Amino acid sequence: MTDSRKFIENLSGAGKSIGVLTSGGDAQGMNAAVRAVVRMGIYVGAKVYFVHEGYQGMVDGGDNIKEASWESVSSMLQVGGTVIGSARCKDFRTHEGRLRAALNLVQRGITNLCVIGGDGSLTGANLFREEWSGLLDELVQSGQITEEASQTHSTLHIVGMVGSIDNDFCGTDMTIGTDSALHRIIEVVDAIMTTAQSHQRTFVLEVMGRHCGYLALVSALACGADWVLIPEMPPKDGWEEQMCHKLSESRLRGSRLNIIIVAEGATDRNGNPISSNEVKDLVVRCLGFDTRVTILGHVQRGGTPSAFDRILASRMGVEAVLALLEASPGTPACVVSLCGNQAVRVPLMECVQMTQEVQKAMDEKRFAEAVKLRGRSFENNLNTYKLLSHHKIDTELPNSSFNVAVLNVGAPAAGMNAAVRSAIRVGITEGHTMFAVSDGFEGFYKGQIKEIKWGDVGGWTGQGGSLLGTKRTLPAKHIGKIAEQMSIHNINALLVIGGFEAFESLLQLVDARSSYEEFCVPMCMLPATISNNVAGTDFSIGADTSLNAIVETCDRIKQSASGTKRRVFIIETMGGYCGYLATVGGLAAGADAAYIYEEPFDIRDLQSNVEHLTEKMKTSIQRGLVLRNENCSENYTTDFIYQLYTEEGKGVFDCRKNVLGHMQQGGAPSPFDRNFGTKIAAKAMQWISKKLKEFYREGRVFANTEDSACLLGMRRRALVFQPVVQLKDETDFVHRIPKEQWWLRLRPLMKILAKYKTSYDVSDAGQLEHIVRPRAKDSSAI
Repeated sequence: MTDSRKFIENLSGAGKSIGVLTSGGDAQGMNAAVRAVVRMGIYVGAKVYFVHEGYQGMVDGGDNIKEASWESVSSMLQVGGTVIGSARCKDFRTHEGRLRAALNLVQRGITNLCVIGGDGSLTGANLFREEWSGLLDELVQSGQITEEASQTHSTLHIVGMVGSIDNDFCGTDMTIGTDSALHRIIEVVDAIMTTAQSHQRTFVLEVMGRHCGYLALVSALACGADWVLIPEMPPKDGWEEQMCHKLSESRLRGSRLNIIIVAEGATDRNGNPISSNEVKDLVVRCLGFDTRVTILGHVQRGGTPSAFDRILASRMGVEAVLALLEASPGTPACVVSLCGNQAVRVPLMECVQMTQEVQKAMDEKRFAEAVKLRGRSFENNLNTYKLLSHHKIDTELPNSSFNVAVLNVGAPAAGMNAAVRSAIRVGITEGHTMFAVSDGFEGFYKGQIKEIKWGDVGGWTGQGGSLLGTKRTLPAKHIGKIAEQMSIHNINALLVIGGFEAFESLLQLVDARSSYEEFCVPMCMLPATISNNVAGTDFSIGADTSLNAIVETCDRIKQSASGTKRRVFIIETMGGYCGYLATVGGLAAGADAAYIYEEPFDIRDLQSNVEHLTEKMKTSIQRGLVLRNENCSENYTTDFIYQLYTEEGKGVFDCRKNVLGHMQQGGAPSPFDRNFGTKIAAKAMQWISKKLKEFYREGRVFANTEDSACLLGMRRRALVFQPVVQLKDETDFVHRIPKEQWWLRLRPLMKILAKYKTSYDVSDAGQLEHIVRPRAKDSSAI
């Protein structure tokens, strides 16, 4: 059988020149994308040029277009904004301006452009590409370039990456900068909540998003806001009374504060703008609440990029270079985008047309269609928000007479509380009686089970750790007592939120079904562990918060080395035997190496890493960062590696070591973890409701099939329920990791960006996909 895989070694950029520019509004993570394009371009043998100040620099030429070197993008990863500058450019909109830009590119032999910007910048790039041969003909006629030069540079290839904090571009689930902007918003909301609570205030927060409500919607989900106003879904007439009713209801239930989030482009059904000050005046007039307005403004664009944005931008930058290398004269301009957890290429103009259609639908008041066109991720966020926001009066609720218990198992992970809150509230909306179990299965067998109401989980989304309490105890030891408690409280379904122990627990409960009928009920597990080591899911609740903690610390440590020079840091991360945190943290922090259990290494590898760092010290980048997973090797301990590096680096560099420890488990959950936890818990509760109806026979619930005990995970592009029994074969129980892990494919990226020659399988890349028109129902996306 022939091996059909493609490898990076077979792609050469020799003789090619790539120009990289950032255009339009800046966004955190643009620098990470620029860095990845430069390093990947140089790695494959191409020349890479910075185009400073966006299209303006391309039109003006001169020193604005400079060749980039490997070292010139060092230390860029952790910087917000764009280091090479961005400008709104009027000149490029004129034919004359584009003619000058074409001349500047041809003079430097640049026929590949990587444009990082919003839809305006990308549309401009596409027009430039379409006009290219005509522009060259004009330049030949005016004698500015030779016929030969025109032939050599006859085609302009363009690949776009979307950098925009608004996430307003169709064709990608996330744009570069959106996650970081959410971090800024959530930091502010968390800070405001404490002061609002003290004074029993209502706060109206205005966030960016002139035409797109993504930031407002997701931050409302992530902080449990009482009301949100977005341009895609203007409130129905009479919303003012409805909103005030909801605010006063929440106060009656004991809440001391209200949060209302307004997108700057929010309007009513007739297209009249709704400003944050109008909302404040309304609350004061109707309810007399002490109300304040906070307009976040440009804070949202600033600050250091989040771990997610750095990884997204690095993956996209590398993919963009691959797309340019593989482009032929007939290839349409494409955008590198994210679909679920996969990097894909989509035709640029299809995305732009779809993005413009959203605006058109909104202008023509076809709001439901606008939401659909925004994409499945946006639509699902909106549906989850609606599910959680409408607390119906008890008399309006369907009464299911089912009892559902929720518990946390294993080590705490940030975002568990957001998942519990979401599950409880969706469960109540579905008509179930919800029970909370304290301290995992230990609390379960001791009978620490009590009913939990809507108001009991208020304000839980922003809290780290596990408010229910969690233990690593597995159920097998106390299986009889647990069955007894299931019977006493008449529990008809279980939702278990936790890590590897939760997975093992569910398997034990399924095994116990033959002896105890009490366990013949629908059971669902949500993966929540910082280690991200559970089979059946690409992401776990808590891992993103942990990555951000690691990356933040690495940034500080790198900064401390910039003064002393010639210093290498060895940093130990958690994760058990799973190298996810070390690898992905290494990619986001710009590490030189990351040692993990899944990729065995020996003394020769350590030796070559030391030699690599010795070479690096001869350049202007005089510091190194090495990550080591806590269980990567029994004998090559953090101390051993530290001592080896110290000895071998004598006279060239000195070493320091740092064990990050439990700070990786703590902290307020990141926006991603709050949102992910909220969405998957809501989806799990809907699945439980469906299964309860399905397995209800003659007055009782009896579920004994494989598919009645599932794990809900994110797999590539969709959320899937997978029977835990079937995941057994995919798991290495000795080392508590899945047998196959998607993120191992990111390791070569980290090595390439750290200047190591490596083999990189690029078979996954390269297929140009088309944007699919939204169908009536597709809720598997997240």
